[in-house]
Amino acid sequence: MVELTRLNGSKLTVNAHLIETIEEVPDTVITLTTGKKIFVKESRQKVKNLVVLYRKRILNQTIDDDESSDT
Repeated sequence: MVELTRLNGSKLTVNAHLIETIEEVPDTVITLTTGKKIFVKESRQKVKNLVVLYRKRILNQTIDDDESSDT
């Protein structure tokens, strides 16, 4: 999950696995796999970076869990 900011300043949390596309036209528009569109203040690159960090955290947690179960 990534925390983003709507254009009106309210915060929302988006399931990163549901993001299909991210566009800047000029506002950043996130299209989910459900077809829903979300307009956010963050740049396309910032959203992309947040998704990458989120997925790295998941991967690291999975690796840590696997290593602890081996002991």
